[in-house]
Amino acid sequence: MVAFSEQQAVLVKSSWEEFNANIPKYTHRFFTLVVEIAPAAKDLFYFLKGSNEIPQNNPDLQAHAGKVFKLVYEAAIQLQDKGEVATDATLKNLGSVHVAKGVIEPHFEVVKKALLETIKEVVGNKWTDELGNAWVVAYDELAIVIKKEMKNATA
Repeated sequence: MVAFSEQQAVLVKSSWEEFNANIPKYTHRFFTLVVEIAPAAKDLFYFLKGSNEIPQNNPDLQAHAGKVFKLVYEAAIQLQDKGEVATDATLKNLGSVHVAKGVIEPHFEVVKKALLETIKEVVGNKWTDELGNAWVVAYDELAIVIKKEMKNATA
């Protein structure tokens, strides 16, 4: 069980809502950061493969990045309510999909860095260590479940 306070959940929720208020800008920024941190990761995404730049206003890119942030937000809510991130059909499927796409352990750190930097830009001067830590805990707990499902998919 992970201790995740109501305040941490509120911080994630409010910053997630700010992210959602400008999906085109922040999803583009998120993928720009992913590719800056790990250029080879670009080839893991069909909507980036073979491209020299991150496409603006790409619905697939926006949907994918939006889903990443939403899953972390939902993980925060589950952590506050239950103290854990529950494995469900979506996360089981994500395990299989990540294995099929060639996602490996270091990619989770790349995504976490890009996610945190994006949220930092979203909230601007409202950024605090507490806010960052709330996102880190929610992301890490979500990643544990997805990695477990990746192992199950290869077993």
